[in-house]
Amino acid sequence: MTYIAREQWEQHYSDGRGFRQVGERERALLAEHTPAPDGGGRALEVGCGTGELTVYLASLGYRVDAVDFAGSALARAREEHADVAGVRWLQLDIERDDPAPLHDALYDLVIMRLMYPFVRDRERVLRGLGERLRANGVLVVITPVAANTPAQRRGIALDEDEIAVLTAGWETVERHDADGLAFLVLRGPRHTGTRAVEKGPTTGHALTGALAVVTDDAGRVLLGRSRHGMLELPGGKTSGPEDFAAAAVRELAEETGLIVDPADAYVVTMLVDDSHGVPRLTAVVRITAWSGELSNPEPDKFARWEFFDLHALDGAGAVFAPSAQALDAVWPGVVPSLPPVVSYPLAVEQPPVPGEPAEAVRLRQAMAQTVIDGGWAPSEAVRNALRSVPRHRFAPEADLAAAYDGDRAIITRRDGTGAAISSVSAAWLQADMIESLCLKPGAIVFEAGSGGYNAELIAHVAGPEGRVVTVDIDPWVVRRTRRFLTEAGSGRVTAVEADATLGAPAHLVPRGGFDAGVITYNCWDISPAWREQLAEGGRLVLPLEIGGYTRAIMFERRGEVLHARRFTHCGFVRDQGQHARAVPAVPVLDGGLTLRFDDGAADTKGLEEALRGRRHEVATGITMGAGVYFGSLQLYAATTLPGFCRLHAHQDGGVTAIAKDHDAPAITGDASLAYLTYVQTRHGEHPEDKEWEWVVHAFGEQGPQLAEQLAATVWAWDRNVRADDNDQHVDPGLAVHPAGTPDHLLPAGDVLDKEHCRLVFRWPGRNGHLPAPARPTDTVATAKGEA
Repeated sequence: MTYIAREQWEQHYSDGRGFRQVGERERALLAEHTPAPDGGGRALEVGCGTGELTVYLASLGYRVDAVDFAGSALARAREEHADVAGVRWLQLDIERDDPAPLHDALYDLVIMRLMYPFVRDRERVLRGLGERLRANGVLVVITPVAANTPAQRRGIALDEDEIAVLTAGWETVERHDADGLAFLVLRGPRHTGTRAVEKGPTTGHALTGALAVVTDDAGRVLLGRSRHGMLELPGGKTSGPEDFAAAAVRELAEETGLIVDPADAYVVTMLVDDSHGVPRLTAVVRITAWSGELSNPEPDKFARWEFFDLHALDGAGAVFAPSAQALDAVWPGVVPSLPPVVSYPLAVEQPPVPGEPAEAVRLRQAMAQTVIDGGWAPSEAVRNALRSVPRHRFAPEADLAAAYDGDRAIITRRDGTGAAISSVSAAWLQADMIESLCLKPGAIVFEAGSGGYNAELIAHVAGPEGRVVTVDIDPWVVRRTRRFLTEAGSGRVTAVEADATLGAPAHLVPRGGFDAGVITYNCWDISPAWREQLAEGGRLVLPLEIGGYTRAIMFERRGEVLHARRFTHCGFVRDQGQHARAVPAVPVLDGGLTLRFDDGAADTKGLEEALRGRRHEVATGITMGAGVYFGSLQLYAATTLPGFCRLHAHQDGGVTAIAKDHDAPAITGDASLAYLTYVQTRHGEHPEDKEWEWVVHAFGEQGPQLAEQLAATVWAWDRNVRADDNDQHVDPGLAVHPAGTPDHLLPAGDVLDKEHCRLVFRWPGRNGHLPAPARPTDTVATAKGEA
């Protein structure tokens, strides 16, 4: 039996036929090597047929998910084993269907008996099953071996090379004989990483070739395992006057049996490198549509062809170097640590290429619902965008579960120190910021900081007549964004490589300015270009750093002034443009502590000596329970206190009693320091039983005065800003004026000066303040809000 089609298996089981019975040797090996954990375990049998092995696993103490894609097999299994407890019979194609019916918990045992040779995309399926194992779980593959199988039934068996590939990605492998069957016990999935490798030296003076990049209806890419022991894209040398697209189409048909209309083949990039010193020119040809059945017409060159998940390419093992570079040209970032190559991306009008697994659709709907349930997407336009735009296609290096985790950002690029410099932000935050823009159909929007997904969400909300201009300073990010927009975009987003702090290029700015703007990285300052390119009444949302704390603030332009309308607690990657700024930091006590002056600086002379002296303490009497939001207190202190800074601890057990890698709001004076922390005053088993109190600690001669000033700030915050409902804390009024605006033209409030603007905060209870920056000599009365 070398059936492939589901219909053949359906007929097989409908006719009353079965499979090779489970032998006593197989039963003994299972009992010896895969006993159920104490208290029972959970097993997954893939390709259960009529359930003979399933019943045996249940007798060992497993709760079994028995899976088969043939409904006729499962119907017989349910009837023949109706009295067996602890079994779920699931109709599922493990290669193609959404795995949602499988149990959410991980499995202690996954077993594939006499079915692995029938799997088309073997490496993808095996990796996926390995990810469903518990830490000490076991995957068992029981399979015929080619050496013991007649030639006419070769399709049901594996040869030694195929077994070597199967077992290569596991920490430990045990092989046993079960009456002629190979009984493979695999533990510890191990992703070996990807290596770009070359073949042997060529005899030519130069090489020209074309590689075809083909995806299936789930968006997976076609790769062949060649007889050179590596993965390769279909493709080869050009012949005579043949163009590159035609060469890719021809090679694809010769190597895989797939047929492509030349009109569906697009040369998207030219790669220039060398092979053993011989110049090599490779065309990357994106195939947007194909027909035919995948086969292997050249078995002397390739062992088999399979479709691979993009997120699994970082652990694909050996990949032919031009193929690895071609994959990176289409999906920048999916293959890490590649050797250098010169790449010439071509401006090609390639249509979007469809394709996503059913699991992605389900997870996207679930993510959207989570964001909606959280109250972050009240408008139907934003909800539809979340449900429609394929987030995973803008982060192909992430698996689907990570791509559709709406509470987390996906890091897509890091600098040499490992710090994140580009990401796809958390979906709830993207939705919140887009909602703040209040976009109308046909809106033209500026985005600073690219990636593709956020811009596509905006384009979806703005509708068919809308447009988005997204700008980023990083050439790699722009190249990546353009490719992803080509692969899965609407065609209504333009990606530009430039310093986004300078705004959009003049020819892309609409007459009258952009209807809205959104900045997707932390900003210490507000670029004048963002205001100047914004239409009157337009809205600008940006993550603004205030005293080291970041808030996504929605501003509305009125003349030369930006008026804040809404604040959201958030965090983004940092700016890399002209306005990028290193935070002034002063180490003390041999680096055990650091003072960070995010907005300004202060004299720290004498603090070393003060911190070695007596610590003064003031209990505020202000308490909080578990899960209470105090970000408004941080912002209140940062914008109203003179000499404000943040005190970071780099070790445990220091004089400050601040936990390692944590920080506290602080203020400085003459050789003195005070900082705010909290101590637990009530304990209990349940969160609602616990309580903490805000306490001020201080050092130095002025420490007691500074402590009273900081405590007064906590009291004022508790009285005027804090609310029992975490969502109801009072936001300050905030107006942003251009730098150089005279004091007398500013409204009353607490002023925070940046390089390009002056921020005027107005908090409740703080009336009558002069519109000037707070000075270190201000009194305690200032912190209390007294005129």
